[in-house]
Amino acid sequence: MHKNHETENSLHELFGSNVFSDAVMKERLPKPTYNALKKTINEGLDLDPSVADVVAIAMMDWALEKGATHFTHWFQPMTGITAEKHDAFISPTAEGKALMEFSGKELIKGEPDASSFPSGGLRATFEARGYTAWDCTSPAFVKDGSLCIPTAFCSYTGEALDKKTPLLSSMEAISRQALRVLRLFGNTTANKVITTVGPEQEYFLIDKRMYDRRKDLIFTGRTLFGAKPPKGQELEDHYFGTLKERVSAFMKELDEELWRLGVAAKTKHNEVAPAQHELAPLFATANIATDHNQLTMELMKKIALRHGLVCLLHEKPFAGVNGSGKHVNWSMMTNDGQNLLEPGRTPHENAQFLVFLCAVIRGVDEYADLLRSTAATAGNDHRLGASEAPPAIISIFLGGQLTEILEQIATGCPACSSQGGVLKIGVTTLPDLPKDSTDRNRTSPLAFTGNKFEFRMVGSSASIAAAAFSLNAITAEILSQMADRLEKSTSFETDVQKILQEIARNHGRIIFNGNNYSDAWVAEAEKRGLPNIRSTVDAIPAIIAERNLLLFEKQGILSRHEMQSRYEINLENYIKTINIEALTMLDMAKRQILPAVIKFAALLADSINAVKKTGVNADTSAQEDLLKEISTVMASFKRHVSALEKIVRQAPSRNGNSYKQASFYRDEVLVEMGDLRKDGDKLETLVDEEFWPMPTYEDLLFNI
Repeated sequence: MHKNHETENSLHELFGSNVFSDAVMKERLPKPTYNALKKTINEGLDLDPSVADVVAIAMMDWALEKGATHFTHWFQPMTGITAEKHDAFISPTAEGKALMEFSGKELIKGEPDASSFPSGGLRATFEARGYTAWDCTSPAFVKDGSLCIPTAFCSYTGEALDKKTPLLSSMEAISRQALRVLRLFGNTTANKVITTVGPEQEYFLIDKRMYDRRKDLIFTGRTLFGAKPPKGQELEDHYFGTLKERVSAFMKELDEELWRLGVAAKTKHNEVAPAQHELAPLFATANIATDHNQLTMELMKKIALRHGLVCLLHEKPFAGVNGSGKHVNWSMMTNDGQNLLEPGRTPHENAQFLVFLCAVIRGVDEYADLLRSTAATAGNDHRLGASEAPPAIISIFLGGQLTEILEQIATGCPACSSQGGVLKIGVTTLPDLPKDSTDRNRTSPLAFTGNKFEFRMVGSSASIAAAAFSLNAITAEILSQMADRLEKSTSFETDVQKILQEIARNHGRIIFNGNNYSDAWVAEAEKRGLPNIRSTVDAIPAIIAERNLLLFEKQGILSRHEMQSRYEINLENYIKTINIEALTMLDMAKRQILPAVIKFAALLADSINAVKKTGVNADTSAQEDLLKEISTVMASFKRHVSALEKIVRQAPSRNGNSYKQASFYRDEVLVEMGDLRKDGDKLETLVDEEFWPMPTYEDLLFNI
């Protein structure tokens, strides 16, 4: 019993110990300063410079006690990872000594060089000035001897150059529009609506010694060659299986490091594929959840190395086994604790719940292409639709109970639901909808799971920001249209009923509760008119579709110019990714695989000749057949090497049409890479393993 108390106290002291949390602020800041800062955080007001100076000094003193010597504005540029420039607290004096200094100005604003980050044409190379601005709603923390201050990142002329800025703007937009709707339902206590997110993170762990011998993993994050091993995930014996000792030790250290940074890592387990695992945190406000997920990915990689492991976050590091995704669980909460996607127990609550639910349904249907674009990367193209992840068709799983309710709303049927309750909004109650009133549907891209939506399409290496701010934006837009209409209403209850009925009738096509992996669904989705956007190259143009430009402009999230830059950045990233993969593949083919195969073929030929020279009437037909097969495949392999080299040289100039260039890489380069891989993988099965120049799938997946 005593030991349990010690563990509890230890965990209590550990969690958030490296975070300048609300509790720390309350303890260290003068009460007027604390109240002013909280007002800024809660209401989005500008922080008075004098208040910022007091906060900065308290923050520095706290960080110094934690062993920090530097501070950095920690931001999330369009590279998909985080960036940080570290400055020491030290300020030399005339007497040759040093003072520890950190001002409110330094806290609020930084100036990193913006020229070396992706800008999609927003900034010229010589236009270097950029700014970071403190996101005071996300707490600062100490990491690796530096005080890290979460910030937004923008150009000298004010355009967003990061993933945090539009997320923060979208959070303001959805709060603004949701409050309008809540006021109409009589809620006068809530003064803010926040979106909460809980991203489940999948990843692979492999032995570092094996990783170091795979150029493809080092340069691209995925295996470009690799024959299928005798065993994969067929026996379903890895999922939720007992953790191996090295993996368990890694997970324990990861949990503790995350807890110190206030990341509420909750669940850990083996995933379906061999060597695959998952970590799931508790929900947090969308921007904090985004920060925490970036920290999680960073720490996964760093801590794995301490255990002689490498963490792979690529969406499909191994062909033939499941890839890794990131399930973004998204919901809406009022600041007084009401989940707006939680069905209520009164007619009033039921109607409010259905309004917010239907806002999401309509938004997802109308902006399906935009939502699809948030999961569009070169890596994720290998995963989506591969009988392990949702297909490229956006649909919503609601479960039988809610689907039936919407169908009744659509038809205006006054009859009782088969599951109980007369359906007349605002007069009687809905059927009781407990959190687990429906089964889960793991094949659905967007599943309603009781009081939240689970968006399952996002890739494991991606930031969750784009998915979160797009869900925020489309919901805010539909809520604003609802509010515009209801604010003019003379019969609120009647008009709520009409709005819900229109949405149920016009957007019910997006609801599908069946098997999203089936061919029948692909055909059915086409009949319904749902877009099937199969590749990243096809998905990216949604970013600059007129309807989506108007959405982000109207909600004050991104300008046309900023959206155009993101379109260019995403295309450029796709092009560069495939180009690096092609060059890596050629290097491995020419400098590793071909020499190894030639060496083995020569040895085989020598053995055949040696037998024949003995004069013994021995049968060498088996060796000769093997040599012939190897020679045939090797010749084909060499032809595909030459073909891939030629195609890469023919790629359109980067100074030309970026969409045309990306299409070329998808339609020409990737196809030839696939042909080259087929021959390479065949050669792996023919060549003696002692001669094969790199670890195989068997070595990589089953060697921890």
